[in-house]
Amino acid sequence: MPLLSTSRRAVPWALCLSAALWCAGPAQAEKADRNLPLNAEADALRHDDARQTSVFTGNVVITKGTIIIRGDQVEVRQDAQGNQFGIVHGKPGFFRQKRDLVDEFIEGTGQRIDYDGKADTVRFTGNAVLKRFKGTQLNDETTGNVIVYNNTTDVFTVDGGVANRTPQNPTGRVRAMLTPVPKEGGVPATPPPPAPPATLKPSPQLEEGRQ
Repeated sequence: MPLLSTSRRAVPWALCLSAALWCAGPAQAEKADRNLPLNAEADALRHDDARQTSVFTGNVVITKGTIIIRGDQVEVRQDAQGNQFGIVHGKPGFFRQKRDLVDEFIEGTGQRIDYDGKADTVRFTGNAVLKRFKGTQLNDETTGNVIVYNNTTDVFTVDGGVANRTPQNPTGRVRAMLTPVPKEGGVPATPPPPAPPATLKPSPQLEEGRQ
């Protein structure tokens, strides 16, 4: 198959790269993201069939199950086993995916995003921000220079440093806002009801003085 290229802009391109369904047994929708087709739209596409790579440029939007990726340029590669890998460049690039078995989403941005469908990890580099939402409510937020999130283990690491320095964070240190997780089955503590106002009674001495 010859390479596909185009210089026309404002014309969406779509590509569907189907991964091999080699996982045995039923899988939750979120875990099955790696096995679902990848759909992409962009202003231009260059596809190399021999190397199984596709480079999308211009207002790129990619969906793969619950995964949403946006960027200025996205390179997608597929190996012989059907695993897919992506490199996203943007100002910044954007990545969103639903967490398994819960109504929660992770959402991140970075100047570069590396998606590894085989290891099920995402790496955000350059002014990286990682957020976790419960439904539509922001629950956690972390910023750093490099953030690596493992969707299989729900473990993420954050690195700071010189590259993370900004006018708002001149030291380049990692910053995080983490909401406590309530104990399973626990009842949220409620403050005691306010005490009723005291009832004022006239002093006997004042009553006697009035007579």
